[in-house]
Formats: sequence, structure tokens, C-alpha cells
Amino acid sequence: MGGRFFQISPGISCRKCIAEYRPNRWLFPGQSSDRHLTERSVQKVFEEARRRAGIEKKVSIHALRHSFATHLLENGTDLRYIQELLGHTSARTTQRYTHVSAKNIQRIQSPLDRMDLGD
Repeated sequence: MGGRFFQISPGISCRKCIAEYRPNRWLFPGQSSDRHLTERSVQKVFEEARRRAGIEKKVSIHALRHSFATHLLENGTDLRYIQELLGHTSARTTQRYTHVSAKNIQRIQSPLDRMDLGD
């Protein structure tokens, strides 16, 4: 997943975390400080957190990524910004990645509905 961006909650100060934690090389080191945290390790931690939370549905980190993109889209974020956040080079990839939600379809208003017919 190299080269992809991620969004951090405004309540989290990266500079403060880095200043307190003082990572030598990796912000998220692996078992050995000279190696980064592996995707598989993150998956294992996620799976354990899911289990401890009592969530029985099989979900993945990818499902969280998909949900994040869907929520951004439903809240009006332009697809091009979502594309950039997800690190997609092609808009087509982002369009496939996000599904059309019923919530957004219901909010679509016909231009004819906006016309003032002076009844």
C-alpha cells in the first residue's frame, strides 16, 4: 500500500505523537524496529479486535476502507478527492470501489422539480 494517503481525525496530532513516541525509522515498526509493520500483522490485530468486540460478521480492513469511501461519497465529497485519498490513479477504479447508495439516489432532485411554475 505504499504511496497511499490516509486521513487522520482532527483530534489526533501527528506531530505530538511523533514527538512523544520518537520513532527512529518507522512510524509503525514491526516486531523488529528496523522493519515496518506488515499488512498481515495489521490484519491479525484487526481480527482480534473484531473478535473481542463480539462482531461475528466477517469483515476486513478492506471493508473499512470501502466504508470510509462510501461515507465520504454519501456526505458529498467529490469523487476526485476520494480518488486522491485512496491513492487511485484512475477514476474508474474509484467508481468501481464506491457503490451507489440508495440514500444519494433519494436526494436527487429533477431540474423540473425546481421550476417555479407560478401556481
